[in-house]
Amino acid sequence: MRQYLATVLGIWIAACIAAYFFSQQYHIPLSLTTAIVPAFLLELAFYTMPGFEGIRRRFSSTGSKLTRAALLTGSALAPYLLLSLSTHTFNWFALAKLTVATGILSLFYTRVRLGLFSDLLFLAAMAAVYLSTFFDQIYVRPMPHADVNALGKLMWIRVGLLAVLCIRGLPGVRFSWWPTRRDWRIGAEMFLLFLPVGAAVAYAIGFAHFRPPHMVWWMFPLVVVGTFAGFLWIVALAEEFFFRAFLQQLIAKAAHNETLGLIVASVLFGLSHLPALHKFPNWRFATIGFVSGVFYGIAYIRAQSVRASMVTHALVVTVWRVFFSG
Repeated sequence: MRQYLATVLGIWIAACIAAYFFSQQYHIPLSLTTAIVPAFLLELAFYTMPGFEGIRRRFSSTGSKLTRAALLTGSALAPYLLLSLSTHTFNWFALAKLTVATGILSLFYTRVRLGLFSDLLFLAAMAAVYLSTFFDQIYVRPMPHADVNALGKLMWIRVGLLAVLCIRGLPGVRFSWWPTRRDWRIGAEMFLLFLPVGAAVAYAIGFAHFRPPHMVWWMFPLVVVGTFAGFLWIVALAEEFFFRAFLQQLIAKAAHNETLGLIVASVLFGLSHLPALHKFPNWRFATIGFVSGVFYGIAYIRAQSVRASMVTHALVVTVWRVFFSG
């Protein structure tokens, strides 16, 4: 618990600093910033919980599955209530929709028989909501640049993680926020192996174009580190857990074929990028998503840890975001 509290404190400090600079850049009033930040701090405290095995064990032993599902749903609503009441954007219909959606996600594994079909249905439901405009409808922007729907996406990832880990149960998953030395090594190796392949595919399909960063020199390391950290602990964490540790592992075990699990998970990972970058269908992004997904999946197999594939994923996206446009 002490390690968790220290981690949350560090995240809160970083989040407050980031919120200050963001509000200054986009001229968001201090009164609005101080109204928004507490909801994000609350969600970040919840979001950090799945990364600590001791907290997961304690939650898994709390009451029945129904009790855990009810607690998950309640924790999902709390940040929305704090945000909407403090920014005067509360809406009863929005609260009802959020309650139904998070309730279904939390209760899912208390009402279905475990199996590949039910797991695929769960993943499809998660992806459908995450990729839709659902959170834009719930988390109303109090002003143009105050895009608060990220609060809902963080919540959705966290509820999905805890539903799988603590209600469904998923044995054999090495999951935490911080990669081990071996995870870093394998993740970096697979990133280096991906670079020439990914560059060749991207060039062949016209996916991305080199765009050197234009910024003050001292800002460059901050941008790189910030981009990498954001993708490692949010996007890569969520996608690698659900596509590799969950989907790839389930298919491989069901078919008794690790290669099949890798290919199917990579194909579905690529297809999930079809609506990306405000284009549909974005076949270029889907193609590069499939190719990169193979390397992420191999990192997972080699390390038997989702943290290694998180490292590969975050490195790939950081290089793309900082040096290329696509």
